[in-house]
Amino acid sequence: MTDTTPVDETAPDTTPSTEDRGSNRSQRPVSEAFKSFITSQWGERPDLGVEPGEAVPFTAERRAKLSARFPGARLVVPAGPLKVRSNDTDYRFRPHSAFAHLTGLGTDHEPDAVLVLHPVADGEGDPDGSGNGTHHHAVLYVRPLAARDTEEFYADSRYGEFWVGARPSLDDVTTLTGIEARHVDELRDALAKDVGADGVRVLVVTGSDEGIEALVEAIREEAGVAQEAEAAADEQLVEATSELRLVKDALELEHLREAVARTIEGFEQVVPALPKAVAHRRGERVIETTFDAHARLEGNTVGYETIAAAGEHATTLHWITNDGVVRSGELVLLDAGVEVDSLYTADITRTLPVDGEFTDVQRRIYTAVLDAADAAFAVAKPGTKFRDIHAAAMEVIAARLEEWGLLPDGVTAEVALSPEGQQHRRWMVHGTSHHLGLDVHDCAQARRELYLDGVLEPGMVFTIEPGLYFKADDLAVPEEYRGIGVRIEDDVLVTADGNENLSAALPRRPEDVEAWMARLRG
Repeated sequence: MTDTTPVDETAPDTTPSTEDRGSNRSQRPVSEAFKSFITSQWGERPDLGVEPGEAVPFTAERRAKLSARFPGARLVVPAGPLKVRSNDTDYRFRPHSAFAHLTGLGTDHEPDAVLVLHPVADGEGDPDGSGNGTHHHAVLYVRPLAARDTEEFYADSRYGEFWVGARPSLDDVTTLTGIEARHVDELRDALAKDVGADGVRVLVVTGSDEGIEALVEAIREEAGVAQEAEAAADEQLVEATSELRLVKDALELEHLREAVARTIEGFEQVVPALPKAVAHRRGERVIETTFDAHARLEGNTVGYETIAAAGEHATTLHWITNDGVVRSGELVLLDAGVEVDSLYTADITRTLPVDGEFTDVQRRIYTAVLDAADAAFAVAKPGTKFRDIHAAAMEVIAARLEEWGLLPDGVTAEVALSPEGQQHRRWMVHGTSHHLGLDVHDCAQARRELYLDGVLEPGMVFTIEPGLYFKADDLAVPEEYRGIGVRIEDDVLVTADGNENLSAALPRRPEDVEAWMARLRG
């Protein structure tokens, strides 16, 4: 990778600070002759061909819902900054999910951008999806393409066209998003306008951009606004942007279906690679890289770090080291999801027999987990509480553990299921479901009464993922169970009269898994 910061080759030898030394290794010239020459004799830039994005009408409706929650307040939703990976190189950018949801900008757009909903008179704001005026006018503050006679053009390794390619212009951003775009340099004055104890309140989505949060706090302090009360209001804004995503609109469902389809293709590529995984000293990496390469080719990337857990590693819930061997006769748990360009992700798990056929014990445990999942599917319908999905799965898990004689002496499934019991949770400590969307654990900041205690509605999308995990050193179970971990996870859409398994094309029943693997392995 090339160095990124210019060095004046004619400057006297000095001793720069360690910080300057660390980011000042380039041999790029800075003479006036160089500057004059590199900023001249360029042809017209090609048109980027930007057209209105498919999300424009949907994001307008999403912003309208947020506007209705906070009339009179200025709402600040940062995309977030670039994050340093190694000295002067950055991680690939991913915007904050609230920003992506409200603007429709996915992939790596736009670092340092800030969406601001400015309060206006009731009904005079941007139109909602029905053409009615809202309480706010949205402005997107971005860093647009710099002219070629500026130093940014050739010298700025984060934003310069020479380094990262042409950025969209303000007009391009407005066309793409349907939101008025302005230069980010105007942001401070725009946020401070009319702010005061008796004036406009400024609320910010926290957890995305510390610089923007500090700016908002400074503006409040200058205006004499008490920080404590506004911090509580910021939290309400964070909750609101999360709760907006509990029920998905038609475009979100389209993107989720795409993510699921690409993920299933990735699983189909893993199965033929299992013999190679068995032969490699780090076979789990063979599985991981097979899936991750597919995710990058056919989507944006993976939606989260892939779990490729073979043998006893499958009993570690979030095993992402993926450096273990893959052995014949054992199981491999693959928990993976493709994130598509819109940033929506799937989240699917299948537990596969490495050789293509389950042993009797593996099948027994797998079937118990499948039955628990089916019980959860049976109650996942409008009117059911979200927490009831987990309860249904746990009834099956507890009953099966009692049947196998694994619960402590004198403990029945009924006793274990009581709040004072819970002994069955030794072998499944996680929950059965979480919402899914822009984040793999979507809507996590929503209030408890709308999430765990919430009632299912059509348009909600979540996982159903029971499991059983018997660690290799678990002396509470017979030896034949030890070292086996099984999880089955599907992505589920609540419909008007029940639910749809979005990932149903990936086999779930053990006999179907075996037939599917045999077909893929030829």
